[in-house]
Amino acid sequence: MSRLTVTNVSRTFKNENGAPTSALDNINLEIKDKEFVCFIGPSGCGKTTLLRIIAGLDTPTSGDILLDGTKITVPDAKRGMVFQEYSLFPWRTVIENIAFGPKMQGTKKEKSLKIAEKYLELVGLGQFKNSYPYELSGGMRQRVAIARALATQPQVLLMDEPFGALDAQTRNTLQHELLEIWEKKNVTILFVTHSMDEAVFLADRIVVMSARPGKIKDIIDVNLPRPRDRTAPESNTLRNNVLKLLAREREK
Repeated sequence: MSRLTVTNVSRTFKNENGAPTSALDNINLEIKDKEFVCFIGPSGCGKTTLLRIIAGLDTPTSGDILLDGTKITVPDAKRGMVFQEYSLFPWRTVIENIAFGPKMQGTKKEKSLKIAEKYLELVGLGQFKNSYPYELSGGMRQRVAIARALATQPQVLLMDEPFGALDAQTRNTLQHELLEIWEKKNVTILFVTHSMDEAVFLADRIVVMSARPGKIKDIIDVNLPRPRDRTAPESNTLRNNVLKLLAREREK
């Protein structure tokens, strides 16, 4: 059963001179319930634009996106988004940042704080609930951002290079933790990355996009057992296949 359906989606922007620039061209995709899908492609190929359209933060020039049969036109709690930059409120404590979403949904303060505590425990930061974002490391701030997105109980979690600014060790740790959360919460995840290793380690499927205007060049099924071994020959073969696809795009 498809949870999310992207049909003939294109997006065109106008530059400073008013000339049109095509960011996405005729994207068609079906995402299954509880699927983990990674998007990878050259810089500027429209990966983030597609995620923003799915989030309801941008609108397509043409085409439609349906979530469980309902057309997406505006942001709502069914889709949570985690950005590359943490985008936390610096004047709010960690628990207040996470409770913000439920409060905006009309949940009373006390219950919102209980929800926030639950998700803080899920990401292993319960002891930091009264800290402020500036007191946390980059990896910890990103854990808070993930907890905040999950606190509204979204059906789809959209992640735009959430680990891109982190060091390799922290990145690997958060990848493992994200998979544990995904398995516990049974949420559908759409994940933008520039890392072949990350895509092969995390995804059920990898959507490879072409250079601008962004099109779907290929969709690769990652039929590797979990938990995955990054150094396994099968992982290396798959990673090399993705690298070859991207190399052809750079040569154009």
